[in-house]
Amino acid sequence: MRRPKRKQSRNHTNRHRNRVAYTGTIRIREGGAATVATEGGVFQVARHGIREAMNGDTVAVSLSTTRNGDRLAYVQSVIERSAKTLLCRYEDAGPIRALVPLDTRITHDFFMVPEDASDRKLGVADRDIVMARILEYPSRTNAGTATIERRMGSADELDLGMESIIASYDLRQSFSEAVEQEAARLVPGVDEALAKDRARADLRDACLVTIDPADARDFDDAVGGRKLDDGYEVLVCIADVTHYVRWGSALDLEARRRTCSVYLADRVIPMLPEALSNGVCSLVPHEDRLVMAVRMKLDRKGRIVSAAPMKAAMRSRARLTYDEVDAFLAGKGELPESVQGREEVEQSLHVLDEVARLRLKVRERRGALDFPSREAKVQLDGEGKPVGVSIRVKTPATSLVEEAMLIANESVAKILADHEVGCAYRVHEAPLEDNLEELVPVFKELDLFDSADETLAFTLGDPHALGAVLEKASGQPCAYMVSTMLLRAQKRAIYLDHNEGHYALGTKAYCHFTSPIRRYPDDTVHRALKAFLAKQLDTKEQREVQKLLPQLCRDCSDQERVADAAARASQEVKMAELYASHIGEAFPGIVDGVEHFGLFVCLDDTCAEGLLPLRLLGDERFDYDERHLTLTGEQSGRRYQLGQRIAVVVEDVDAVRGHIGFSLASRQGAASRKASRGRNE
Repeated sequence: MRRPKRKQSRNHTNRHRNRVAYTGTIRIREGGAATVATEGGVFQVARHGIREAMNGDTVAVSLSTTRNGDRLAYVQSVIERSAKTLLCRYEDAGPIRALVPLDTRITHDFFMVPEDASDRKLGVADRDIVMARILEYPSRTNAGTATIERRMGSADELDLGMESIIASYDLRQSFSEAVEQEAARLVPGVDEALAKDRARADLRDACLVTIDPADARDFDDAVGGRKLDDGYEVLVCIADVTHYVRWGSALDLEARRRTCSVYLADRVIPMLPEALSNGVCSLVPHEDRLVMAVRMKLDRKGRIVSAAPMKAAMRSRARLTYDEVDAFLAGKGELPESVQGREEVEQSLHVLDEVARLRLKVRERRGALDFPSREAKVQLDGEGKPVGVSIRVKTPATSLVEEAMLIANESVAKILADHEVGCAYRVHEAPLEDNLEELVPVFKELDLFDSADETLAFTLGDPHALGAVLEKASGQPCAYMVSTMLLRAQKRAIYLDHNEGHYALGTKAYCHFTSPIRRYPDDTVHRALKAFLAKQLDTKEQREVQKLLPQLCRDCSDQERVADAAARASQEVKMAELYASHIGEAFPGIVDGVEHFGLFVCLDDTCAEGLLPLRLLGDERFDYDERHLTLTGEQSGRRYQLGQRIAVVVEDVDAVRGHIGFSLASRQGAASRKASRGRNE
């Protein structure tokens, strides 16, 4: 859901009161609305405060407070440009040759200087799609200039939506020859590693399995559990990526640049070459692999009693999917025939399921926030065309894996933090009181507070009060919308080279340890843990790691935002492509955003989101209440608010921009006329 935007009027803003300088990343949405994410929180950018900034830029901003208490950011300068190349439409108008960015968040066109002959050299025709390299960025006094690096093709030859995302977010699709060659030379070498390193444990007889989505290709975590007389034992094994990706190697330097894998709707842009991610580091079934492991003991109530990390070797008994494990736990299916030691694996799954339910209670008692979510994923055919949507929600199988990963991450972080070992800790601060106060009027409209005391505790950031709001919304149509709004109000979790705890998880120390194939912060944790276990924290390599760690953490935090935004944008493009064949059809949904220019509506079946513009709500004038986020018709009194059930018709689609436009259904009953195509699978 888009974050509600505040009215911005020069008459209502005191630009010289409470000015605070911040540095952050600006995100510009379609239509020109923007936010800037800083260490002090996420702020709305004033309508005329974007200036020459472009989406993704690192900017210096000042803050001003309006008379009604809202804080608006104004860009003072651009510190670092995000986009260096752009996917553009080439337009030849005689003496003027324009390069029009396909990313509609970029409102500036670029022009080619008269002496630039790159279009003629590359055989570019009018309206062709090209990759342009920016020579001069637009400013308040000058237009931007660019040159053509290569012709991509005509508009009907390309998947313009996806190509635009890749270009807009400057995603690196290919690896250098040096990186590929280094990866190709790697072999698992398990027996050699065990023989050479007596500290590496041999866990190849342990009952361990991988559990992932059905379409997963890289398996970086395996789990196992067993019942003890006084509680439980949980064993988590994670691919030992840093055994192969040596510090300072070509592979390591490339991973540092990327910092994470990017999961687009139609492809994965990996942090590491497939020779590692899908090969020597992937915990494929029935093959020996090197891992970093944590053996944890829990008491009968699910509380962690002890944790023992180690270097190890393992062999997975099976590659299981979430659907297979869910069916097994529900008594509706058998595990695949390929599972080795079936009875032991079945017992392990039951134990892990029991531990997961206990851990949920433990986290609830300490104030951890469990935000319900639905992850919509557009299903594509072999040619990349959308054929349907799958909705992923939390299930016993996903919870089983999630809780095992959480306790492994928490256990490793505690060990490293207790000994003041530097690594990329995952840090999450409490939300700002002002951000929570903005939600109070809306949540009161939804009847989510029972008393003034509850409201006060909520605005003060008491995690139990936030959890109570989520609990009250549970089971209602607004549940996911409320969860999203609360998530938006939180400060974003970041990576720091020192521990400061994790508010949302309710833990004093946390790190990411469980996905080193796809996240570089996990690799820093593995290196730190290995050095700690070997009592080699003062080596030349470790001193170099510690020196670079603050910048690595900043890079990882920034690139994580880019990867998340690109992934969301890719799903929006494919979702729009899907609904291009449903124009004129009606669907039920829920209002999950209210702006002065219309309503954002999220469809029930697919979580597709689109805009119902104000002009299509009716001929009358509508009053926008920015505090309660409502639109009310002056003559009819019709009122639209967050969480409201509504039926809409797909009016128009712009697949390249990932935009779906809605109109009101002629009657609510029209929502029953849903097409059979594009339904949940």
